[in-house]
Amino acid sequence: MVAVKENLMEIQADIEQVARRAGRNKEDINIIAVTKYVTIERAKEALSAGIVHLGENRNEGFLAKFEEIRDSATWHFIGSLQSRKVKDMIHHIDYIHSLDRKSLAKEINKRAEKTVPCFVQVNVSGEESKHGLDEGEVESFIKDLAAFEHIQVAGLMTMAPHVDNPEETRPLFRKLRLLRDRIKGLGLDYAPCEYLSMGMSNDYEIAVEEGATHIRIGTKLVGSEL
Repeated sequence: MVAVKENLMEIQADIEQVARRAGRNKEDINIIAVTKYVTIERAKEALSAGIVHLGENRNEGFLAKFEEIRDSATWHFIGSLQSRKVKDMIHHIDYIHSLDRKSLAKEINKRAEKTVPCFVQVNVSGEESKHGLDEGEVESFIKDLAAFEHIQVAGLMTMAPHVDNPEETRPLFRKLRLLRDRIKGLGLDYAPCEYLSMGMSNDYEIAVEEGATHIRIGTKLVGSEL
């Protein structure tokens, strides 16, 4: 298996080139190593290589890694989150990328002891297999979050379809960026909505061109074998 450091250098070079082409600052783009399919040792290797952000999508895998790594990483929960699982992880996680329903917001708010930065998940592709709000539901949903003092809407998140030609994802990423701009323009104190969590191993370059601030990379960075 290729060393994480080698993979990271290649990805960083890609990002630098794309950011320059798009007139963006590479420092504004955060790489989240998606470690859900790799061992604790591989996650530690990612940290040693210079990665700061780790992403998990299952409570059990996350909690096992957290016990070993703890505050050495900034932790992102990037998968669909069941309300009944919130109590187990809420005090360990730094960002939640999958807020998509009021019942989940209520549970986060109930269990949290401090403000939790959340990304509202949007299903911009309209695929039935994907979680997230429809585009037209987002603004009213975020306005309703004013009732939850422990939730901050840090940004929006989406998952694009896996396609052979990454260029096909561009309209979806652009749609999310425009939606983010609209929410940000509302000037809501609890919803600064600065960030865009979008782009994975196969399409992160397109996502960066379209404004991604957080890209979630698993296979191309850390691999996918436990």
